[in-house]
Amino acid sequence: MKIKNKIVSVLMATCLTFSSFGMSKSFADSSKVVTIGVNNTAEQRQTILNYFGVKENEVQIITVNNKEERAYLGKVATEEQLGTKTYSCAYVEPTKEGSGINVKTANITWVTSSMVATTLSTAGLTGANCVIAAVFPVSGTGALTGVMKAFENATGETLDEDKKELASEELITTGDLGDQIGQDKATGIINDVKADIIKNNTSDKTQIANTINNITNNYNVTLTDAQVDKIIALMEKIAAQHYDYNEMKATLNNVSDVVQDNLKEAGEDVGSSSGILSAIGSFFSSIGDWFSNLFSGSKDLGILGETNDSMLGSQSIIDATDKAAENLPSREEAEGFFTKIINWFRNLFSSDDSSNGSDNSNSNDGSTMINPDNSGNNTDNNTNSDSNVNTDDNSNINDNQNSDNGSSDNNTLVPEVETDTEHFDSN
Repeated sequence: MKIKNKIVSVLMATCLTFSSFGMSKSFADSSKVVTIGVNNTAEQRQTILNYFGVKENEVQIITVNNKEERAYLGKVATEEQLGTKTYSCAYVEPTKEGSGINVKTANITWVTSSMVATTLSTAGLTGANCVIAAVFPVSGTGALTGVMKAFENATGETLDEDKKELASEELITTGDLGDQIGQDKATGIINDVKADIIKNNTSDKTQIANTINNITNNYNVTLTDAQVDKIIALMEKIAAQHYDYNEMKATLNNVSDVVQDNLKEAGEDVGSSSGILSAIGSFFSSIGDWFSNLFSGSKDLGILGETNDSMLGSQSIIDATDKAAENLPSREEAEGFFTKIINWFRNLFSSDDSSNGSDNSNSNDGSTMINPDNSGNNTDNNTNSDSNVNTDDNSNINDNQNSDNGSSDNNTLVPEVETDTEHFDSN
């Protein structure tokens, strides 16, 4: 019994330690800023803050409106893409320069987390965690404006205006291409071409065209002349900015990896990969990563790991450049998970005690010499063991039921239901 109690105690301490990792870590030296789309209602605003896991007095909160979006997107986006309202919100946490850009999106449909990450590198960001969300599905065209504004407020650094406009052009170019060949392939092509152009200091139009051709072949995509020309024009502008590849490579490499993983999981034959075999390999790899992240304290997702995904409802669309940040359990759910593990071990050892007591009793019954005192002791032990098992089981069932009920009632906020079928986030 003493050994059992010690093991259970160790397990409880270990599980509580693991449950705290990834939820409480943050970059203490950085300022965190939240941008709220100006057209959100007071209730929607509070839902977003709850989703981000912050309170009004914990972060700097600023608003973003459609006029600000048009300042950067007006020259490259259509009126349908621009809309008239802004609903998307952003939460930005600057990190070490050159460490890379990690993005998580919720209910953002037209742009992906990887698309935003690589575009932000064009805007001049080299290290940041960004969460972009809306209370209902929106396109996300205003997300870039919100993140850039939040980053400037958080760091006190003014991003280069030309690079911000170029990033906005890249976002629309990638999004438009995604409508035609798929979001992941479009993101991968633009990201990889950009990485090659910057790394090799390529500025010649013919060389850029050759780079586009080589990379589209890797993605098994054939572009039209008009699509190629549009990408060439974008890359010529990027080449003229003379970016530092070493500052951007963490983001560019990660985006390329995420995109290829997504395509492989979908059974796409990317590069030298074999479609279905690659998909199976990625599936098992993702399972391994999940367990590794669950029991590893070295994984720090920053604010990407602090969101409460249940706040936006079970139908919310979650995407992230780090899969460990997708569909996170709430703190209550995580603690409930570890409680079940503890209870499982407790019941396992209780069952062993009961079985051992029963074996001892049977052994004494079959012997030729019976010590009455020992027999009595065995009877007491069996009785106590059975009683303990039943009490623990009932207690665990009741505790779990109460925990589940409490979680359902207190932790899920149903967002406002919108009847429109689609929202451009700048509607």
